[in-house]
Amino acid sequence: MNDSALTPERILAAAEEVLRRYGPGKATVVDVAQALGVSHGSVYRHFASKAALRDAVLRVWLERMMAPLRAIAAARSSPATRLRHWLSALREAKRDKVLGDPELFATYGALAADAREVVGEHVDHLLQQLATIIAAGIKSGDFRQVDPAATAKAIFDATSRFHYPGMAHLWADPGEDAAFAQLLDLLLTGLAAAPAPAGHAPAAASRTRRKAVRPD
Repeated sequence: MNDSALTPERILAAAEEVLRRYGPGKATVVDVAQALGVSHGSVYRHFASKAALRDAVLRVWLERMMAPLRAIAAARSSPATRLRHWLSALREAKRDKVLGDPELFATYGALAADAREVVGEHVDHLLQQLATIIAAGIKSGDFRQVDPAATAKAIFDATSRFHYPGMAHLWADPGEDAAFAQLLDLLLTGLAAAPAPAGHAPAAASRTRRKAVRPD
């Protein structure tokens, strides 16, 4: 490949394939360069070090998992529906990666172990999406008044048994789906706003009615 055609995206695609083939313990920048037909110096012009290249590969992989979750967080469905769908999608994404291709997941797990900053950024983004959904529910009157960021962290931690790869040995157990559904019901019940007293409309509905009133 001509160096002028070399892009970060091409390098990352080649690096992902090299990591899959050789594993993170044996894959080198020279292997990536050879797969691309360029010198390793050409790769270093885009990524300053082997660690930087590995971090970038991990970011791409995590971003692929984030994209569907981001779409759910931004959807127009009710906050409760979004929260249920988001947590279910997170669980399925982790299950698909861990159980569907355990060798590839082990490769990325090894990268993650050496890239705590990248993993921390990823978790922060997940928590931000959760907090956005919760804040929307508070604003609409569907959820009670809570701290969105603190509640997002609590929900993320409470559901970790179903999405943290370290618990994957439990994921094939009978009743796992029912246990997850029961936990979601419990979390959503705890978040739900208290019913408005008789004769009092929820705040969001009250605001809507006030906007609809026109002076004579």
